[in-house]
Amino acid sequence: MIPDTSAQDRPLSAARPERPAWRRWLWPAVAAVPVLALLAWVVAGWGAGSRSYDASRIRIAEVTRGDLVRDISADGRVITANSPTLYAIAGGTVSLKVVAGDAVKQGQVLAVIDSPELRSKLVQEESTLASMEAEASRAQLDAQIAQLNARRALDQAEIDHTAAQRDLERYERGHAGGAVSNIELASARDELKKADIGLQTARRDAGLQGQGAALDARNKRLLADRQKAVAAELQRQVEALTLRAPFDGQVGQVQISQGTNVAINAPILSVVDLSEFEVEIRVPESFARDLGIGVPAQVTSQGRPFPAKVSAVSPEVVNGEVTARLRFDEGQQPPGLRQNQRLSARIVLDTRKDVLMVERGPFVEQEGGRFAWVVEGRSAVRRPVQTGVSSLGYVEIVSGAKEGDRIVVSGSDQFGDAERVAVN
Repeated sequence: MIPDTSAQDRPLSAARPERPAWRRWLWPAVAAVPVLALLAWVVAGWGAGSRSYDASRIRIAEVTRGDLVRDISADGRVITANSPTLYAIAGGTVSLKVVAGDAVKQGQVLAVIDSPELRSKLVQEESTLASMEAEASRAQLDAQIAQLNARRALDQAEIDHTAAQRDLERYERGHAGGAVSNIELASARDELKKADIGLQTARRDAGLQGQGAALDARNKRLLADRQKAVAAELQRQVEALTLRAPFDGQVGQVQISQGTNVAINAPILSVVDLSEFEVEIRVPESFARDLGIGVPAQVTSQGRPFPAKVSAVSPEVVNGEVTARLRFDEGQQPPGLRQNQRLSARIVLDTRKDVLMVERGPFVEQEGGRFAWVVEGRSAVRRPVQTGVSSLGYVEIVSGAKEGDRIVVSGSDQFGDAERVAVN
């Protein structure tokens, strides 16, 4: 016989109750929620823009309101405002009295140049001066003698004129009494005229003799004065053979060795004025037009700021930079400065009160700063803006954005010509 399956069956006491419909759909609904959220996130990303970019590849800054300080920060080096180099006034052998680094006082002898040629020339010119002085004195004496001779001739002519006038008067009285003839009277009158002409000539001659003698004496004196100036200049050059410190300071670089025979105008040594230093900085060419004499600045030394001002700006641009000098305010120079020491400087160009500003970035240079990418939620929108003045760290927003807006300040060049992009 073929057995059936009755041996495998077992009776049930009661039928199991049927499960509610909502319980059958509970777990599938719970599993579908993450899927729907993911789908919604993808759809939102597609709607945010035609392209999507990673937020780590861009830099976003918030628009804030505050005081915008336009300044320039630069590293500079300390230079001496007064550091002259002393030169040889003439060729000769140099005897040094100091070495590099010595502290010197004003008027102290630094070096002596032995120049026999210049000293000999001084002696010759002084001898020529003595000779010309003697000639000038002789010319003055000759002028006095000539004036005396002219005066004597004038006095003699006046006496002759007076005698002729008296003779004429006597002859006129005699002629009136019949004792003098007409011929003698006419002769007396001729003598008076002759004496009158002689007096006039003597007067003119005295004036001319005086002028001529004074002119000769003046010419001799001018020649002597000229020679005196030549001798004085040579005397100055001889005194300049002794090089002296022009001020209290320190000997800088010594250009020659002891006992060297130098040529004229050869550099000998330099003196550094330790009481007055300046800071030389280099600023970008774009800020050069804002620099001017007297613009305030700050120089940091040993962690302390010291006030200064721009004292000079170079008119030449070298490698995209302009050289400027900062001079410390009177009595505000940091102690212990040394030449070529490195210091940090800050130049304050302008301060704008209560303006909208954002961190400066490449977006300022892109498209002339006329557009910016403003972040709205999970997307960035290209929006026209107007920028104003800028500093090293911030740029002013004139219009196109408001306080609290977030702007893509770096990395927007990868957005291309899109008007809206997604930022993940």
